[in-house]
Amino acid sequence: MKRIIIYISTLLAATLLMAIPAKSQTKPRMVVNIVIGTMQAGDLERYASNFSNGGFKRLMDNGAWFTNASYDYMQTTTPVSLATISTGALPSTHGVVADSWYEYISNKRTSLIDDSKEQSVNYSGGSSGYSPRNLIAETISEALAEHDENSRIATIAIDPTSAIITAGRAGEVYWMEDLHTAWTTSSYYTKELPQWVTLYNRNESNQTYMIKRWELLLPYDDYHNSQVSCIEGLKSKNNKRIILIGEEPSTVKTSLNEAYDQMCYTPAGNNAVFAFAKHIISNNEMGKDESIDMLNIVLDTPTKICQRFGPESVEYEDMLYRLDRNIEELLSFLSAQVTDPSQIVITLTAAHGTSPSYNTPDKEQERFNIRQAEVITNAFIGSQHGNGEWILGCIDRAFYLNHNLIYEKGLSIAEIQHDIATFLMQLRGVSHAVSAEAMRNTYFGSGYGRKIQNGFYPRRSGDVIINLMPGWIAEQEGVRSSSGSMYLYDTQVPLIIYGGGVKAARHDQKSDMTSLAVTEARLLGISRPSAAEGDVLSVF
Repeated sequence: MKRIIIYISTLLAATLLMAIPAKSQTKPRMVVNIVIGTMQAGDLERYASNFSNGGFKRLMDNGAWFTNASYDYMQTTTPVSLATISTGALPSTHGVVADSWYEYISNKRTSLIDDSKEQSVNYSGGSSGYSPRNLIAETISEALAEHDENSRIATIAIDPTSAIITAGRAGEVYWMEDLHTAWTTSSYYTKELPQWVTLYNRNESNQTYMIKRWELLLPYDDYHNSQVSCIEGLKSKNNKRIILIGEEPSTVKTSLNEAYDQMCYTPAGNNAVFAFAKHIISNNEMGKDESIDMLNIVLDTPTKICQRFGPESVEYEDMLYRLDRNIEELLSFLSAQVTDPSQIVITLTAAHGTSPSYNTPDKEQERFNIRQAEVITNAFIGSQHGNGEWILGCIDRAFYLNHNLIYEKGLSIAEIQHDIATFLMQLRGVSHAVSAEAMRNTYFGSGYGRKIQNGFYPRRSGDVIINLMPGWIAEQEGVRSSSGSMYLYDTQVPLIIYGGGVKAARHDQKSDMTSLAVTEARLLGISRPSAAEGDVLSVF
């Protein structure tokens, strides 16, 4: 009898629990994806003392903050990682291995976005025609467009490659043409610009963000970094050391033909992008109805600043503080667009980190001369099989061979690949060299092999792929820091998901960047991008 009573009581309790509705998830009306071109995961804490309470800190304190998010592949460059973020897939699946590659039949270099069938709309300024036709995998924007044709979707970036890769084939897509810095797009997306964008360009709105003199936002003693190239207003009250790198600080020039450089290499670029983002939201009335709207904001300026000045520079640090204020203003603006701010989802991450920059003479050898490597490798093969153009070129540490010449000589491509991989291992700065044959026929379950294999797409990747030693980057004029390695300074990035019922929490477990698009799809209640491989992150 006692057992029967306990059973009935348990059954009744379970029935009552089932009758109580679970806490409903807030239905998002708008999602804003912010991708910073370059930012290391640790920067959020390193510079936190100088952030405002309403920018990065607001997202960190009130969102799901994944402190150990990373890319599980070697090719951590902007095009590759933007494709990973937007598709939820690894490069081995989404097919973006660089911004260009060599076609083995024609021996010609093919651009990821160049398309002779299209042209820039209105303010072309000499820009080429672009399209997403060479993209393979579906993006989160495309998944949303397929879910609801009434969703308003837009993507903006300074660089057309960044904008197109992030958007895919869906929505409005804008980038900045490089003559007058006007906003433009491709005839693939629309035949003419919306009237309000035309007016925005005609008024030369972006010109208002030009910086005549780049001066410090905060007192110099508050900064963590000390290396300086061009920023002004450095006055220390506590005898803090100022390390001048390159030329002494000088006024930032603002003539028209230098306007685009200003957008790329000063905080003016971030300011212009965020201002345009607000106009897109207002003019498209995003977040005003039941359909979910999406705005993708890709910030190319941090990458350019970090490449030119380095992550140890005051320029990079000052840009982050100004970006923090940009985000604070955007969050306040977004809150006014909906009746319930929790109906807005914000994601913030970065395409990659960046290498340390070396400035002392004894560190100059930590630069790998790609052109020299091409020449001596071509000579090495020529010494064995006769003179010829054996190497077509090297793109992002991938060497492409002349397959037509190899076939003409009756040689084995696999053997040539193996010989070159062995030879390249002898060059200073090379830590690993793997052939395409090995990538196709060997499973690398861990270590460097897995990271290279995760970024290998047979139809587009090179014949031999090299990884450089820690701290080494390809030698480029005017570049002091770069990405594209398998090391933590490149692969670990910030990742925060905020709003939409997401529980505020700090997650220190390892999180793969293929999971962002998948998690976002779950939040929005839509199907994940068709090629997505990641797992849903714990956000509730």
